[in-house]
Amino acid sequence: MKGITIFTIGFASRRAEDFFTTLSENGVRWVCDVRLHNTSQLMGYTKKDDLAYFLWKIGGIGYRHLTALAPSEELFARMKEKEMDWDTFAREFLILLSKRGVEKLLSPVQMNRACLLCRELLPDRCHRRLVAEYLKKKWVKVEIRHL
Repeated sequence: MKGITIFTIGFASRRAEDFFTTLSENGVRWVCDVRLHNTSQLMGYTKKDDLAYFLWKIGGIGYRHLTALAPSEELFARMKEKEMDWDTFAREFLILLSKRGVEKLLSPVQMNRACLLCRELLPDRCHRRLVAEYLKKKWVKVEIRHL
């Protein structure tokens, strides 16, 4: 199998022009929204149906919302309420991804040039990075590029 590239991107504090240009210039084929809830108004262009429309019209980029790649409500709430630190969250989230068998829900070919989307601008403490790294361990020849 040839190698694949999985991108990740966060939208917080990002202007729409930068966001859509970055995706287009990097050859992203489709955006995989890994947010638990995709109706946030934090950035107006990232609300579910609007985002799908803009991605397609601006860059010919597809869109899917995959909650199987998001933390559970309970895990998300515990992190938000600071009941756990990042390392504990990361460990529990990776266990959740394994239980869900997410590597079987998507194929490497399907994920080639896909971009995992979440709110956090930087990937350091964002679950999209954990998803990408999890898939990299399960599949072969995966390159991760954070946009």
